[in-house]
Amino acid sequence: MKKRQFLAAGLLGMSATAMAANKKSIACSAAQDAGPVLLTLTGAIGAGNRGALDPALDQMMAKQKLQFNRAHTFDFASLSALPQTTIKPTLEYDNRQHVLSGPLLADVAHAAGASAARDVLLRAVDGYAVQVALADIRKYRFIVATHLDGKPIPLGGLGPLWAVYDADSFPDIMEKPISARFALCPWGMYHIEAKT
Repeated sequence: MKKRQFLAAGLLGMSATAMAANKKSIACSAAQDAGPVLLTLTGAIGAGNRGALDPALDQMMAKQKLQFNRAHTFDFASLSALPQTTIKPTLEYDNRQHVLSGPLLADVAHAAGASAARDVLLRAVDGYAVQVALADIRKYRFIVATHLDGKPIPLGGLGPLWAVYDADSFPDIMEKPISARFALCPWGMYHIEAKT
C-alpha cells in the first residue's frame, strides 16, 4: 500500500512540475510574441511594466536626456486592445480631411496609471516635445493615432504614433491658421512623461 501511495505521489509531483513548466513556457512565448514597444510612459504612473532606463540599450531616450526608474510600455497590440476613436481633421500637410484612428490619449494615460497627472510632455522621435495639460488632452479628445485613412501610420511618415485631435471640431482651434492648428500634436511620438 505504501508503495502505491509513493508511486501515486511521485506521478502527481511530476505532473505538477510538468504543468508548471508548461505554464512558464506559454508565458515566455507570449512575452516573446509581443511586438516592439512603440510608446513609453514615465513619470507619475502606476507600477509600470518595465524597469529603469538602460543608457546602453535605450539610446534614443538617453540621447534625449530622459531618466526614469520605471515605465509603462505599449506595443501595437496593447494600443489596439484599448477602445478606438476615429476623427476626421483637415490636415495642414495637404489641406484635406483624413480619417485617423486610435485610442484616446487619456485612456492610454489611465492604462499606465497616470490619471492623476496634471500635465503630459509628449515627445517625438525627432526630439520635438510639447507639454499639454491633461485637462486639454481630455477637452480636445486627443487620440494616439495608429491609423491614417485605414492604414497603419508608417515610421518615416507621420507615425507610427501621432498624438492628434480633430481640429475641425473646436472653434478656438479652427480660428488659427491651418499651419498653427497642430502645434500640440507631435507626429512620430514615442514617449509621454506624466507630470503632477
